Amino acid sequence: MNGADTAWMLISTALVLLMTPALAFFYGGLVRSKNALNTMMMSFISLGFIGVLWPMLGYSLAFAPANDFLGGLQWVFLNNVGLDPNPPATIPHYLYMCYQGTFAIITAALISGAIVERMRFSAYVLFISLWSIIVYCPIAHWVWGGGWLAKMGALDFAGGTVVHVNAGVAALVTAFVVGRRRDFKSAALVPHNVPFTLLGAGLLWFGWFGFNAGSAVAANGSAALAFTTTMLAPAGTLVVWTMLDAARQQKATAVGAATAIVVGLVAVTPAAGFIGPMSAIALGAMAAIPSYLGLIWRARTNLDDSLDVVAAHGLGGTVGALLTGVFAQKSLNGVADGLLFGNPGQFVTQVIAVGAAIIYSGALTFVLLKVVALVFPLRASEADEQVGIDLVAHGEEAYVHASGTGV
Repeated sequence: MNGADTAWMLISTALVLLMTPALAFFYGGLVRSKNALNTMMMSFISLGFIGVLWPMLGYSLAFAPANDFLGGLQWVFLNNVGLDPNPPATIPHYLYMCYQGTFAIITAALISGAIVERMRFSAYVLFISLWSIIVYCPIAHWVWGGGWLAKMGALDFAGGTVVHVNAGVAALVTAFVVGRRRDFKSAALVPHNVPFTLLGAGLLWFGWFGFNAGSAVAANGSAALAFTTTMLAPAGTLVVWTMLDAARQQKATAVGAATAIVVGLVAVTPAAGFIGPMSAIALGAMAAIPSYLGLIWRARTNLDDSLDVVAAHGLGGTVGALLTGVFAQKSLNGVADGLLFGNPGQFVTQVIAVGAAIIYSGALTFVLLKVVALVFPLRASEADEQVGIDLVAHGEEAYVHASGTGV
């Protein structure tokens, strides 16, 4: 066991756990006030349900040794998991389990942004609980648990494929199956609290240092490299996004800035410990364009991805995963070079990994939603949407006037 590594991973675990409340603020500010609490609860509830399922079953299915497709059951209920390190890690096994649990928690919560303001809370909770076990855990095992994508050489330092492509595809399918909000394109569906969204984006960036640099699972040069690229890539995205905003509408919007930061963080996640600092700036700058265009395209369609999870996480994660296969530099990471450094095969491997995650997540998400619909109706009634999901699902309001009337 290494004391420095343990100290760093204790901090990183706390940083990543903070990201889920940060996501709640980011999402909560983007919806109408009558749905603010429900939107934030869709993130917070993942801390409970996924936080319990992970040590009971999820961690074992994702990381216990077994086969190329799914982990074994020897770590169910944390059997055979204790304070001793699990080589090659040099930190307590309990701590590594907790660290990985924070990833499972936020991945499930990300999906909520596509269906806020109309999905029933009970159906959502059941869905993310099943999804975390049946979709997240197998893909995590493929990439990080010694599964078939790991053996193929797919690079995903901190979750571009496992977290963001996975959640982005699930969000797309969920938005289609649940359907559009009753007043989609017939009313102004505008953010009620942009400062909340900026606060959430800032806290996400802060927490993301644990997300990416912590994925080195040690206090070493790899963590320092991931820390550096996590600082630089979103900066590149923010510059390009601001210029695109200014060129298109002659304004640099705050919501655009917050979105750009998240897109940059998402894009650098798979590459964080594999690429150099200048490559990180280039990757972040390049990632801005497809996500920005994706937002514009989505607004012209009938797809009601409420908070643009597909453009930010699906597209951002896909671009980042593919560009990892371009910018990876063996002299820095000791693992593999990418296309830019003479290894085109790595780019092909990244394409296969992204494609596998898209197909598996998309298909299983669809099936799970149909199963959940047999237990709970997926969406709120029109009357409930009109009143607001806060009162219907939680009996509370985010804002109350002195008269007692909600905003």
